[in-house]
Amino acid sequence: MGFLTQAVERVRRELERHPPADDGSLLRAESMPPPLDFAAALRAPGIGIIAEVKRASPSAGEIADADPAGQAAAYEAGGAVAVSVLTETAHFSGSLADLRLSRRATALPLLRKDFIVHPAQVLEARVNGADAVLLIAAVLSEGELRDLREVADGFGLAALVEVHTEAELDRAAASGAAIVGVNARDLETLDVDREGALRLLSTAPADRIRVLESGVREAAHVAAARDAGADAVLVGEALMRSDDPARALRELAGT
Repeated sequence: MGFLTQAVERVRRELERHPPADDGSLLRAESMPPPLDFAAALRAPGIGIIAEVKRASPSAGEIADADPAGQAAAYEAGGAVAVSVLTETAHFSGSLADLRLSRRATALPLLRKDFIVHPAQVLEARVNGADAVLLIAAVLSEGELRDLREVADGFGLAALVEVHTEAELDRAAASGAAIVGVNARDLETLDVDREGALRLLSTAPADRIRVLESGVREAAHVAAARDAGADAVLVGEALMRSDDPARALRELAGT
């Protein structure tokens, strides 16, 4: 059993032990201003960078204990088109507090990255400031993927549907996903195959917004993603390890 399977099974068990309660979140969501347009931000001319707030990862261990607000503000100053925030606690040392702090610090659209398998997690994302959620095709049935995407749409949130294989890409496209992310990292083994991800990305439907995730560390990687048809790349570790994330962003973008 690989990392992704174990991590998602843990989330499902926790949801079974502690079913979501009616805490007034739906009423709060209905009274909030509309979410920012994550999809439109990725469609901007050129290739955009989704900059990530990520304290740790199962592959890299502890990365940085940076202030999420300061990191998000630096990303905006450096020209990011959106900010991704890891909220998963057990393996990424994230939290919903990181999402809220980032929301207060930037006017950019925010993506909540977590192992989302239940509609309550989508609502949770909305009330904590997210404009988009990550849905991982590998761990969701066809019905779950469709339903969660529709729940997100109902709250005005975009859904970035993440894939790693040709079969998952086909499922994502069939689900109606408008934004498809190809992850260069196999989340079961944690190995990275950037070239394989670029080949898969190049086959994604041209009418979808296409994002390359993981393995982007230098401007040449961003250029290669652009050449493969990517509208954006998602970068976390390289920016989190930088003493000057705004400058690092500009260097990645070649500006």
